[in-house]
Amino acid sequence: MPRSGDRLKTRLNRSSLATGVVGHACARSRVSRIAAVAAAAILTATALAGCGSDDGKSAEPKNASTTAKASAKAKPKKIKTSSTFTTIAGLPRDNSMKETDGKVVHPKKKTKIYDNPRGSVVARLPVKELGNLTWVPVVDERSGWLRILLPSKPNGSTGWIKSTNQLQVARSMHVIKIDVAARTLTLLKNGSEVGSWDVAVGTKKTPTPRVRTYLMASIIDQKQRKYTPIVLPLGAHSDTLDTFGGGPGTVAIHGWSTDSSVFGQAVSNGCVRVPADALTELRSVPLGSLVLIR
Repeated sequence: MPRSGDRLKTRLNRSSLATGVVGHACARSRVSRIAAVAAAAILTATALAGCGSDDGKSAEPKNASTTAKASAKAKPKKIKTSSTFTTIAGLPRDNSMKETDGKVVHPKKKTKIYDNPRGSVVARLPVKELGNLTWVPVVDERSGWLRILLPSKPNGSTGWIKSTNQLQVARSMHVIKIDVAARTLTLLKNGSEVGSWDVAVGTKKTPTPRVRTYLMASIIDQKQRKYTPIVLPLGAHSDTLDTFGGGPGTVAIHGWSTDSSVFGQAVSNGCVRVPADALTELRSVPLGSLVLIR
């Protein structure tokens, strides 16, 4: 199983996720969402109004063959890919903070995600995420089915995938625990503490989300001098910001090379800033490993 330090070195431009993860937040206005909903409502109302006849007469029945042709031409509903860039409704939510047995899986090909075993397909799990192989943790199992944590919004999204030979299975003995109140990060391996560090977390206005998530990717961007080039995005997003510098608001663990006084403080936009020695240890943690943010 590949380790995060060996991931593909991905250089992203200023509008990319890496810039978004570590950049100062520039919250995208939520007004656009409201406008979109309003526009959709107007369009829906217009469509419904067009269903009736203006003169009150009943509409003529359509020819059966014509209806069949129209149905045949109807495009199937597009299934979204579950990634850090997407929001997918209707997925079961995870509300646990329990550790697992460390089981993680990688899809060898794009894999269907179901809302429950033998339920409906609601998304697809990609082979790669941010240039890294996709590895996700398994949080529950049933006969022939695996429940996994997902990288898409909202936080805590989960889905069910079939347990097949198209999945590569491994186990991570690492767990990352972040205590937001204490402003500490602790790395465990096989239940034993590897290290514990004071870290910087989000402010009251831009808090670090408390959620069970996982180490999603490892990015190296040499342009990120202030934050150190190494960025470790998690499968979680800010609860208050729609974007970080143009990215999707993905929360990440990264260094902070300019001012060590930030460690132990609540000063970030939601990301977790760690000392250099902590980042060195965290780079060896396999992708898909659990991250418990309490």
